[in-house]
Amino acid sequence: MPTWTDDELSRIEHADELHIAPLRGDGTPRPAIPIWVVRDGDNLYVRSYRGPQGAWFRTVQGSHEGHISAGGVDRDVTLVDESDPALNERIDAAYRAKYRRYSAAYVDPMVSAPARDSTLRLVPR
Repeated sequence: MPTWTDDELSRIEHADELHIAPLRGDGTPRPAIPIWVVRDGDNLYVRSYRGPQGAWFRTVQGSHEGHISAGGVDRDVTLVDESDPALNERIDAAYRAKYRRYSAAYVDPMVSAPARDSTLRLVPR
């Protein structure tokens, strides 16, 4: 199973935004959109600002595959649903730390219950 290199993890972790193009059910990609990304250990996580109602997130639920680019890294990924409460606490903290320079109007929705319900781990393919 492919894994992230230390360089890829660092470059993506330090990128302000990640562009994600989820694959539709027919295998075609949606247009890429910018989202926030955080790191926990050797894993990378994303959430939908609008929670499960986000259009890109709904597309992910059909295929669990997509393409990401951030920090000069371009990779096809599998997107794995994550719901562990302890993990989500760490991801909340990572979002607060990384994006603290933004107002609460942007950060608070990313650590809310709806966003937590859309937590996805990025697994390189």
